[in-house]
Amino acid sequence: ITARLKRTLPVRGPQAPTLSELMRWYCLNTNTHGCRRIVVSRGRLRRLLWILLTLSAVGLILWQCAELLMNYYSASVSVTVQFQKLPFPAVTICNINPYKYSAMKEYLSELDKETKKALETFYGFSEGKSKVRRSVDDWNSTGSDFFQQIPLLKVEDFSRTATDLHSGQKRKIEGSVFHKDSSIVNSGDSNDIIGFQLCDANNSSECALYTFSSGVNAIQEWYKLHYMNIMAQIPLETKEKLSYSADDLLLTCFFDGLSCDKRHFTRFHHPLHGNCYTFNSGENGTILSTSTGGSEYGLQVVLYIDEADYNPFLVTSTGAKIIVHDQNEYPFIEDIGTEIETAAATSIGMHFTRSRKLSKPYSDCTETGADIPVENLYNKSYSLQICLHSCFQKAMVDSCGCAQYAQPLPAGAEYCNYKRNPNWMYCYYRLHEKFVKEQLGCQQICKDACSFKEWALTTSIAQWPSTVSEDWMLRVLSWDKGQKLNKKLNKTDLANLMVFYKDLNERFISENPANTLVILLSNFGGQLGLWMSCSVVCVIEIVEVFFIDSLSIVMRRQWQKAKKWWNNRKRAGPGKPPQASDVERQGHDNPVCIDEDLPTFNTALRLPLPQDSPLPRTPPPNYSTLRLETAFTEQLPDTLELSRH
Repeated sequence: ITARLKRTLPVRGPQAPTLSELMRWYCLNTNTHGCRRIVVSRGRLRRLLWILLTLSAVGLILWQCAELLMNYYSASVSVTVQFQKLPFPAVTICNINPYKYSAMKEYLSELDKETKKALETFYGFSEGKSKVRRSVDDWNSTGSDFFQQIPLLKVEDFSRTATDLHSGQKRKIEGSVFHKDSSIVNSGDSNDIIGFQLCDANNSSECALYTFSSGVNAIQEWYKLHYMNIMAQIPLETKEKLSYSADDLLLTCFFDGLSCDKRHFTRFHHPLHGNCYTFNSGENGTILSTSTGGSEYGLQVVLYIDEADYNPFLVTSTGAKIIVHDQNEYPFIEDIGTEIETAAATSIGMHFTRSRKLSKPYSDCTETGADIPVENLYNKSYSLQICLHSCFQKAMVDSCGCAQYAQPLPAGAEYCNYKRNPNWMYCYYRLHEKFVKEQLGCQQICKDACSFKEWALTTSIAQWPSTVSEDWMLRVLSWDKGQKLNKKLNKTDLANLMVFYKDLNERFISENPANTLVILLSNFGGQLGLWMSCSVVCVIEIVEVFFIDSLSIVMRRQWQKAKKWWNNRKRAGPGKPPQASDVERQGHDNPVCIDEDLPTFNTALRLPLPQDSPLPRTPPPNYSTLRLETAFTEQLPDTLELSRH
């Protein structure tokens, strides 16, 4: 009966009742030859081969289209070189020694006493007849309470026993005290291991012992820790007076063959390097440029270093630090600064490069940093370093309740010091450990800038002044600055610096999309035509058949099942039993007809009646319906004669 109904009511095309009939109709009518060959081929082997070939072609199309999509989001790099007049960058110069030691003695006297006592206790160091450039008062001073809380420790052996510098007593170091990343390097004598212990002020059992295989590193790190404590309590105006002025640092200046002076430099105070001076900062709205390359047309300065007034425990090298940067960038001297030697002429040649990267979806860079959820604390244009330092400072304020001294202050925060924040050192070291291990989340939040400027530096060093010119040059410089210095200059106190463009070639590196939308669509069309002899119309046909029509068939089948279930539920619901007249009027489900398609009139007459059902009676005909009524108001004469007969 089902086959007979389907032959009587053939339904094909998008209105097919089943998915299999829809797929068969598609294969017979589509423009893709492989699908048609699957249906019309005779023999199982041939049909199987066409199925494998068609599926292979579809797989190749998907693979090639995926490659095209991946290449669409790639970028090609182009390099453009232009020869033109170039703007001169900003050049920031700092003395390696941030503050004059002679002016800082009253603030650092207790710290120096503790440091010298550590040298005497651990290494038997004594001034004796050695060269002494300065003196401190009493070496036997007990120091402040804070130095007693965080003393230097000397690890006697690997039994975790340490000697306290301040009290001289031995203490047992518990296993949990050792810092888990502290690598104790045994150089043959365990007495070389020196460190210091930091504990949580709120929980004395939470401690970390920081050890160093070199005593120099241990003492310097311990000294800097207390040094930042002291400097955080000194007002900014006082620190600017304790550092070097422009007259102290700059002896001579030339730019582009013309003389310059301190008016061309802008001072800014760096927490770790004191007063620094920036040439061509652009604060007055004017940016200098140069039209000729070579050392004679760049910046030439002679710096006065004053080695005799260096802090012996804070810095161990002599000279200056410089950094070349854009006027809108913050100079991170401590990160990427270049050191300048004394008694030498340092020449720094530059190559200028501008870079431009594509943002999303080609790369994960940011245009202005506005989309980065980190506040810019430096009041300069966005950069990755600014974001990382600002992120760490914010985490420092949130976790420790105060700001780290080496970075700018957030709004409403204050610098950490042991008087107001006795727990900040332990908190800082723990937080810095997470930052280095990328557990703080800053490296995941911060992104590279899409556009930036870069000056590639080439450094060369020569002895300066020469032996034959040393005498008269030092005499002249002493005469020029003699009234301020009140002493004869030494060549180890001087540094000659030259910063210049090696050439005026501006290199512009930019990223461009490797593919456009037109090329992508053309490549798609080529792949479809190559493997499936298919076009855009064929793709639309596939979408229509495999998605729209298939979905409609599935939904129609589900709707019919739901409707049938609902009718059965209503029929089986509670109520009075049906009467005989109701049985005659209601329909019957024929179990023989399992197809859900409606039968025709002829096929319906052939269906057997259900058992226990009265025979349907045919009503008498209505003879009035047999009368012929014309559709016209008037009848033609020839038809009238026929109608009478």
